Amino acid sequence: MEQKMEQKLEQKVELKMIKLSEVQSQEIEWLWYPFIPYGKLTIIQGDPGDGKTTLVLNLAAKLSKGEGMDENMSVPVPINIIYQTAEDGLADTVKPRLESAGADCERIMVIDESDKSLSMIDERLEEAIVKTGARVLILDPIQAYLGGGMDMNRANEARDMTKKLGALAEKTKCAIILIGHMNKASGNKVAYRGMGSIDFFAVARSVLLVGRVEGETNLRAVIQIKNNLAAFGHAKAFQLSEDGFDWMGDYEITVEEVLGGIAPKVNKLEQAKQMLREMAETQNTVLSNDIFEEAKELGISKRTLENAKKELNIRAKKINNSWYWELDHVKPILTE
Repeated sequence: MEQKMEQKLEQKVELKMIKLSEVQSQEIEWLWYPFIPYGKLTIIQGDPGDGKTTLVLNLAAKLSKGEGMDENMSVPVPINIIYQTAEDGLADTVKPRLESAGADCERIMVIDESDKSLSMIDERLEEAIVKTGARVLILDPIQAYLGGGMDMNRANEARDMTKKLGALAEKTKCAIILIGHMNKASGNKVAYRGMGSIDFFAVARSVLLVGRVEGETNLRAVIQIKNNLAAFGHAKAFQLSEDGFDWMGDYEITVEEVLGGIAPKVNKLEQAKQMLREMAETQNTVLSNDIFEEAKELGISKRTLENAKKELNIRAKKINNSWYWELDHVKPILTE
């Protein structure tokens, strides 16, 4: 036994060198900038019941129709999606929820696991992506697709699985999305609250946190907590109601507020809209630079201010080489 071990240790791997001059540079292709890249792994994680699957199903529904959540989701044509779930029934849960979201179910497919359960390193994943031309593969949740004998808490095993899955994403140019539950270790860094080894977090190029907004029963926040490929994206939000899923877009909230169950100190978008309404009470047109300066003093970003301008249908016009915002039609806060 010891002799065999020594022989195994003595085996050498052939040295191969790669000159970077021979490597063809490529730009990152994005499904949803800067949240979900093609050809890479993305993790969407959060506590059970906080809306991860709801977000993903509505995302899949949009993509199947060639639509996006916002202007940063480039979907010129409807795309095919492979959605694997081990937690919900296809007939009584998944399909009804997709239909409710208006999905084209012809473009959303599932690998049949009746003969053999699927794992992250199963060859059928690549076969399915190639056969269907799928641009998105979703595994929900991570721990259900580890395969027999795999331990997601062991770094070496987790690293091996995720590297192989990452290589599959790169080879097929498919966006692979892993859904993960959070553990109970409150107070820990968000990276370590993902279920299983930190290596899942390390290999993923983008990680999104979905969580509840304190004091808002039906509101969920989406916050990017890791991005190796671009600047972090602005936090988003969606609403759950009897009518279904309502995407709200940009939302002012921090990771600490979501994980700590702390109500956001102030909704900056609403604060920006209130500021503009108050200006409209005394002025019909205001110099844009003056508006930006006042917003800056209130801690309101230009991006949030522009979103408020858009929601209030405020127009800008140029007068004597200076830009002004027209506030004459903005309704006072009491009558809106």
